Amino acid sequence: MATEYELFEPPNDGISAVVFHPSKPEVLMVSSWDKSVALYDTARNQQTAKYSHNAPVLDCCFGEGMEAYSGGLDKTVRMHDFTSGKDIVLGSHDDTVRAMAFSTANNFLVTGSWDKTIGTWDHRAGGVEHGHNLGKYNQPEKIFSLDVCDQKLVVAMAGRHVFIYDLRNMKETLQRRESSLKYQTRMVRCMKDGQGYASSSIEGRVAVEFFDPSPESQAKKYAFKCHRKTIDGVEMIYPVNALAYHPIHGTFASGGADGVVTLWDGFNKKRLRQYNPYPASIASLAWSCDGKTLAVASSYTFEEGEKDHAPDQVFLRSIADHEAKPKTLPPSSASSAAVAGLSK
Repeated sequence: MATEYELFEPPNDGISAVVFHPSKPEVLMVSSWDKSVALYDTARNQQTAKYSHNAPVLDCCFGEGMEAYSGGLDKTVRMHDFTSGKDIVLGSHDDTVRAMAFSTANNFLVTGSWDKTIGTWDHRAGGVEHGHNLGKYNQPEKIFSLDVCDQKLVVAMAGRHVFIYDLRNMKETLQRRESSLKYQTRMVRCMKDGQGYASSSIEGRVAVEFFDPSPESQAKKYAFKCHRKTIDGVEMIYPVNALAYHPIHGTFASGGADGVVTLWDGFNKKRLRQYNPYPASIASLAWSCDGKTLAVASSYTFEEGEKDHAPDQVFLRSIADHEAKPKTLPPSSASSAAVAGLSK
């Protein structure tokens, strides 16, 4: 069996997100700057459905069943049911919708916009005349990325702000933090065990942080350099555009504008694998729910402005269980081996 194959009929412009269905490992959704959100059956390698916005789509996610949510430069928050074909505009932000995540614990959608607000949405609420927006919550800066795990919401903004909320009480901020990374945050993703999150920046670094505010837990946080290479004696540093936690093992993948995908054991602070570079920047990464497939969006992310670049492609890579499993270490040696392969 081939370890990797290319998705047939990818978008024809920049890929903004690849997202696997939460319970169907063969179902993949892809959003794009070509204004489309497309659904694929990866087992058959075919596109099965598609819908469009009026402008580039910057993020998408699955809700319950085959419901998809998406948003982007047209400022609208859209729900599309791939089973029935029903399409609803839930509402809008005053600026670009940049990031979204579905809270299964609360059965509603969370969106983050460049209008400096977080929105919560329920497609079942009210009906068209009453709208579907449960609330809008002002933030100090533009939202760049967000993620949910259980009842927690992590929001990464401009100005290195990282705010943590309890989704049951969005009127109050649970924690207000400054990013451990010195430069603009590109992506934030929650650990599958709900203990914390990883964030990445435009300056080739990833930070691993923990929710528990106790000094003992906060002492465990760290940041490390990655997605860098030396060319003719000069260190080139690349934005880390994508992070994705393995659904079973708790390890995570990072993808950079260097076209490289790396697997990390965040608990033991180890690099597990680094794959051969892809043709273009890594724009997005997603694991299938069974952890056996990693979707890799190879798509130029314009960090060097307009230039000739490789076509936009999605690769499906089979990941063997041993590749993504953490390297367990005895607690005593964990700290001494902590920085093996990772530098501050």
